[in-house]
Amino acid sequence: MPRGRYSLHDPHDHTPLADEHFHCAPGPSGWRYVSQLTTPSGTAPGGLPEPGEPTVTGSVDLALDDLGRPIRLELHAGGWQVKGAALDGVTWVRTDPTGTGATEGNVPAHAFTGASPAFLVATARLLRLTASAPAAATRVRLVAFTDPVLAPRTLDQSWALIASETHATDNGPLTVDEYQVTALDTGERHSVHIAGDVVLAAPGIELEHLESPPSVFT
Repeated sequence: MPRGRYSLHDPHDHTPLADEHFHCAPGPSGWRYVSQLTTPSGTAPGGLPEPGEPTVTGSVDLALDDLGRPIRLELHAGGWQVKGAALDGVTWVRTDPTGTGATEGNVPAHAFTGASPAFLVATARLLRLTASAPAAATRVRLVAFTDPVLAPRTLDQSWALIASETHATDNGPLTVDEYQVTALDTGERHSVHIAGDVVLAAPGIELEHLESPPSVFT
C-alpha cells in the first residue's frame, strides 16, 4: 500500500498551495485513494508563518471499479463538500459550507478530475492506453472540481502514452509511463509520469516522500 506525500503548487508561478498526505491500494474490485490536504510545510492559511502543526484544509476519497470508473468520490475543501459517482455519465451533489443548501449536477462525461494526483492515476487507469500505439491519442471528457469552492467545470482532454520504460530498483522492476495530456480548449500540452498508482511528476505536483513502492495494476 503506497503511502506518502505530494506537494502541490501553482504550475505557473510555483506558489505553494498544499501538501497532500495520501495512501492508496488496489483491491479485488478496483482501487481506492484517500488523502488529507494541509497547508504547505511552514505556512498557515494566508501564507503566514506557521509555528505549529500544518492546518488541515481538505480531503480526497476516491474509489474506482476494476474498469477505472469512479464508483465513489468525496471531496472536502474550505467547508465545501462534493459527493459523486459514475451514474448516467457522472453525477454529483455539492454542498455549501453552511450545510443549508445542496445542488445536484449531471454531465455525460467519463470521469472526474481536479488538483489531486489521484485523478491523474484514475484517468490513466480508465483509458488503459498501451505502448503498442504510443502515438494514438484518446479523447476524454471530465468534470473538474476547482478550489477553493469545488466549482464544477466540464473539460475535454486528449491523452497519449508516448513512452513506457522499466527501471531496476531495490524492490524489483519499476515501469514508468509518460503521458502527453492536451487541453482541447486551449491546446496546452504537458507531460505526466506515472508508475503504477503513484504520480512521479506532473505540472503543479511533486512527489516528496514515498514509504513503499507503487502498486502494480494487473
